[in-house]
Amino acid sequence: METAEACVAASPNPGLGLCGTWMVVRGGTKLLAARYKEPSQEYLFVYDCTTAGKKLQENKGEDGKSAGKSSDTILACAFSSSGTYVALTDDRKRLILFRTKPSWECLSVRLVTRRCTSLIITAAEDKILVADKSGDVYSYSVAEPEKTGTIELGHLSLLLDVALSPDDQYILTADRDEKIRVSLMRAPHNIVSFCLGHREFVSRIFVIPNYPDLLLSASGDCTLRLWEYKSGKEVHCCHLNSLNTCEAPKNEKKYAVSRTTYCCEGNYIAILYDCIPLVSIFQLDADAQKLLCKQHISLNHQGWDLAFEETGGLWILQEDKQAPLLLYQPVDGQWQSVIEEKRLIKMSKYLHDNWTVFEDSVGKGSCYQNLYKASFDNMAVYLQKKEERLQQQKNKRKELQRESNGQTKKVKTEGPSL
Repeated sequence: METAEACVAASPNPGLGLCGTWMVVRGGTKLLAARYKEPSQEYLFVYDCTTAGKKLQENKGEDGKSAGKSSDTILACAFSSSGTYVALTDDRKRLILFRTKPSWECLSVRLVTRRCTSLIITAAEDKILVADKSGDVYSYSVAEPEKTGTIELGHLSLLLDVALSPDDQYILTADRDEKIRVSLMRAPHNIVSFCLGHREFVSRIFVIPNYPDLLLSASGDCTLRLWEYKSGKEVHCCHLNSLNTCEAPKNEKKYAVSRTTYCCEGNYIAILYDCIPLVSIFQLDADAQKLLCKQHISLNHQGWDLAFEETGGLWILQEDKQAPLLLYQPVDGQWQSVIEEKRLIKMSKYLHDNWTVFEDSVGKGSCYQNLYKASFDNMAVYLQKKEERLQQQKNKRKELQRESNGQTKKVKTEGPSL
């Protein structure tokens, strides 16, 4: 059976990112980038990790240990805040750094210690922080693209996400064991607080960009939570399984949030569910410190990722070759589907023509199924064992009865001789 680490690291869904004029889509071993805001400009940058350097013969990471069975599949990808840099990691323990200006260029290919689960580039654009399946966070220099990594902090459990405060003062990490840790970036061993309250793994975290004292987290316990993270205080909890969403199954474990995106214009948050073809949109009421559910968007196919434009347009990447991208625009507080839109037509054609990169991801199950706590029905086990024990005793009594009856008949038959 796959371990939780293998499930997270080896089966990532395709991803979507927007930054400035660029749309970046990753799937399988390839990264695709195009200027989506300029429909007339026909330029598609394609990078294939199968051609990346530092593919060691024995496939060993920076620690010298074998990575075992692996592929060139991209595991995670991140933009810098200005869009100047893009970093990705793949299943062969490689960290690949690009510069996008004036044109796309691969700056370096470095080996990392463990397979990555999440990464982020600092606001100062001087470091890449890489969280891995062993629970460690390493930093890698942007200015010195060949320099090896430095360990910053460690958890005892698999890390699922890493985030930074907008001023780079705090680093936040989320793990499988329900914890969110807040540390000082300049001294990560100095723990500022823990945000405790989730009852399952924490799948997503991010600091609200225009309200930098608030943190949003999502978990396998079917909740979204708001925190004053510097003190570790929970200020709001939204139970996703209580929302009126007919598309969601009865099993509450299916409400895990796989992707989140935020729009500063209007303070909107959109979330995508794991294995549910549904998007939910919330609005942050910063004064009341609560989330208001605004809309649910049902999808005809499973969604892979989503991203807000600065103006509120919502792009959704889904597992449908004919319509790989969806675009929703806000109209009077509700998001409405847009079909005949030049940007959408252009980008959808790019993805349709390169659909082979997504084929291995179509129809895949949950990446989180092995992360849930194992639950045991002790009473059912007790009753089953009790029934087995009673049956054994009953069979033993029957056997003793048969033996006793056999001995009695033998005595009567042989009787004393006269």
